[in-house]
Amino acid sequence: MGCLSKKHKPVFPFVALLLLLHVLLTCQSTDSSTIDATANATATSPPPSNVTSLKGVPGCSRGLNPVYRYLCDRRAVWGIVLETLASAGFLLSMALFLGLLLWSVCVCVSSRRHRSSVGGTVTSVSLFLLATAGIFAITFSFIINLTAQICPVRIFLFGVLFSLAFSCLLGRCLALLGFAAARGWGEPALALGLFAVQVIISTQWLILVLIRNKTPCEYSQEEFVMLQIYVLCLLAVGLILALHFACRSCLTFSYNTAATRQMGRIQATLLLLTLLLSTCIWVVWITMLTWGNPEIGRRPKWDDPVLSIALVANGWVLLIGHGLSQVAFLCRGEARSKDNPLNFLGWTSPDGDIPGLSSPKAGNENGSFESEAENRRGRRPESSLRSPYDSGFYMTEIDTNKAFSIPRPQTTNYREPYDEYYGNN
Repeated sequence: MGCLSKKHKPVFPFVALLLLLHVLLTCQSTDSSTIDATANATATSPPPSNVTSLKGVPGCSRGLNPVYRYLCDRRAVWGIVLETLASAGFLLSMALFLGLLLWSVCVCVSSRRHRSSVGGTVTSVSLFLLATAGIFAITFSFIINLTAQICPVRIFLFGVLFSLAFSCLLGRCLALLGFAAARGWGEPALALGLFAVQVIISTQWLILVLIRNKTPCEYSQEEFVMLQIYVLCLLAVGLILALHFACRSCLTFSYNTAATRQMGRIQATLLLLTLLLSTCIWVVWITMLTWGNPEIGRRPKWDDPVLSIALVANGWVLLIGHGLSQVAFLCRGEARSKDNPLNFLGWTSPDGDIPGLSSPKAGNENGSFESEAENRRGRRPESSLRSPYDSGFYMTEIDTNKAFSIPRPQTTNYREPYDEYYGNN
């Protein structure tokens, strides 16, 4: 692939994610004995209400529910770090969303003088930013301990929000590839249609478990992964289309201007990197959740931190790789479309670069004109150089001393037709 960087570059985010996961979870495991002792003490003697005191937990107040312990426990560093990153990502996503809405309103107001057709793209990017903000928001549901109220939120929103984000990326790939169904307002419509499938899947699971079976919201880690199969399909199809678009933008010739070709290559590269890094993150968290944690004996303790890290890491990849860059592309493209009219100064004819044909045109390419010019100099043109429409009469043969008037008929007997009238019979 001509436009991609070296093959080992996508490995660095993968290794960095593993190192971050190891450091955060190691910090948690160092004080796990103290935390477990506190939790056991709380469980053995619960107060009348749901609120209990957290003795020996620095950073948390005494009246805080133990469910929210990792939001403030300074010994479990992973909770504080992840909630900080999630809050920053949520605020940035909402700021971009509100800024994009304000910008689109300004474009609509000025549409009386300039017609704009970016409504479909703006809607698709807005849906993507809302999905990214939701991904950062549900990180808190995985930092908080699992309860009967938190379980439906985890099951429903995890797959739904990721399906919306990946559907927007898939629709963007189809739009850039030129599919008719993804042009204009078809792009957000396609994204919403793909997103609705995951909504149906998650809703059906909740109805079967909570209503029909009348059982509490309990699930295994393998069952949680199985609920994300459709999201994985969206991610895989988007990655294939992004790879195809990147290859086509780099290896095929385009008649667009250099700036347009460069912007297309940048979009292709960013889309490919975004989906490729998202794929790496999903492979890591699925492997750790289903196989890694049981192998190293961290099955229940590391499950929530693994999912929280995956949410924050993928949220930032989506926000920087597509959300922020797409807003910049939209504003830049709309500004360019309002430039001055085209300036044709310096343009050349199609044969301007051919040797021998770059001389200025003086109007004497006509054979008749050349023949007449040569006759003025007293030379007769050769028969092979004459035009097939040459009459053989040249203006230089006219004698200026003669009077040229309309010829009239002459007769010696001008009375002949009227002899009887004049009496000469």
